[in-house]
Amino acid sequence: MNDTLIDTPLQKPKWIRVKLPTGKNYRELRTLVDKYKLNTICQSGSCPNMGECWGEGTATFMILGNICTRSCGFCGVKTGKPLDVNWDEPEKVARSIKLMKIKHAVLTSVDRDDLKDMGSILWTETVNAVRRISPGTTMETLIPDFQGITKHIDRIIEVAPEVISHNMETVKRLTREVRIQAKYERSLEVLRYMKEAGQNRTKTGLMLGLGETKEEVLQTIEDIRNANVDVITIGQYLQPTKKHLPVKRFVELEELEEYRLFAVDLGFRHVESSPLVRSSYHAEKHIH
Repeated sequence: MNDTLIDTPLQKPKWIRVKLPTGKNYRELRTLVDKYKLNTICQSGSCPNMGECWGEGTATFMILGNICTRSCGFCGVKTGKPLDVNWDEPEKVARSIKLMKIKHAVLTSVDRDDLKDMGSILWTETVNAVRRISPGTTMETLIPDFQGITKHIDRIIEVAPEVISHNMETVKRLTREVRIQAKYERSLEVLRYMKEAGQNRTKTGLMLGLGETKEEVLQTIEDIRNANVDVITIGQYLQPTKKHLPVKRFVELEELEEYRLFAVDLGFRHVESSPLVRSSYHAEKHIH
């Protein structure tokens, strides 16, 4: 098996290994993506699980352009003044999903604090376009916090994707440093509100290795469960570039397993906790 090591300044532990993507499904999708210049965050985010997910018929698409109004220290997406909304984007994304024969699509977006509706209308148009053009495809919508404004969140709930996720990303103490314009309590409230408003399946993700303590991680997992979240993903933070926040430590496998068991005991429906887990990892399983 060909393995390649991810490059980070800290001494890399042997478990941070990524299998090079292989397989018939992956190769076919790769050809399509290149031919039609399709945008997947799998590629732009250099995701370590791309081969496995594409092999399962799962891929992640980013909408509302590729320039974010926020500047989180962990994220590789460009930040600045975004371009105008492209109202053809829902159709293009839906056609990409159909072309790629995607069984389960994860949709995510940049933050659009510059827009009055924060992008929520284009979000709903995208979900509806996928339903129309690729009716067999299930969806997870990985949404921003919409500044906690419930009328924007309601729009997403109304189009009823199978899963709505919003990532907490880190523990309370590090939120300001890691997520800058976001607030820990606000993100928790978004997750809690979605469930109260009738969303069937909710989900969130955490990155570890940014300087958090074990106690803080356990407390965060508990806070998330108290917001009635169904699915949690926990993985190792890896630095996208030298300009981003450094990796403070590589979390041991035993510790990740401890978090998994703790979360299972709290009653989460699905828990993913291992080094290369990203929020969309095994996403197709989280709808059940």
